[in-house]
Amino acid sequence: MREILGRRRRLLSQRSDGRPELIGAALTYATQWQWPVLPGVAADPEGHSRCSCPDPECTVPGAHPFDPGLLAATTDGRMVRWWWGNRPTAPIVMATGGRAPCAVSLPALPAARALKALDRSGMRLGPVVASPTRWAILVKPYSMEQLGELLYAKDFVPGSLRFHGEGGYLALPPSGTGQGEIRWERAPLPGSASPWVPDVEAVVDAVVEALTRTGVSAPEL
Repeated sequence: MREILGRRRRLLSQRSDGRPELIGAALTYATQWQWPVLPGVAADPEGHSRCSCPDPECTVPGAHPFDPGLLAATTDGRMVRWWWGNRPTAPIVMATGGRAPCAVSLPALPAARALKALDRSGMRLGPVVASPTRWAILVKPYSMEQLGELLYAKDFVPGSLRFHGEGGYLALPPSGTGQGEIRWERAPLPGSASPWVPDVEAVVDAVVEALTRTGVSAPEL
């Protein structure tokens, strides 16, 4: 019990300004859960809705890899400490797929309604990552072939659904990005093992059914 509480404190430790300590969360993801992470590019300090990367039309400001690139993602605690020791406010970006979960994301309002419908149906979900604009449901790693077959079998898939698979990435809590704070809508249970996540098939089936059944219109954002 003492060990579990210690891990929870590291994950939720606070900085002097009251915000969660990013390095503690990054170390939990990398060393305890074996999710490869790396620091994301920061939002532009002069305009937080903009990104500090060279792309003036960046669609995910402050929430993507840049320097280092995505291939540098690691579970090495020494590297994580070095990165966030030098860039303590950098967003935490997870490389999806492989050893880490993948994700299915959709706009925030339809996502909130879909989760309520899934709860009523008894669908078991794992962690859910939320930004002000989109929510992402973590799922087990899947291949592009598996995803293609799954989508091909559907009569209808909302165009607003996005799939974060092998070679993709996802910003994790408690990162601050150009679109706002990243938080847990459904937080993982603390512990030594990597959090449980459902199969992508179950999530896509349930989300599409919930959106269709509730008449929720999910705009393509």
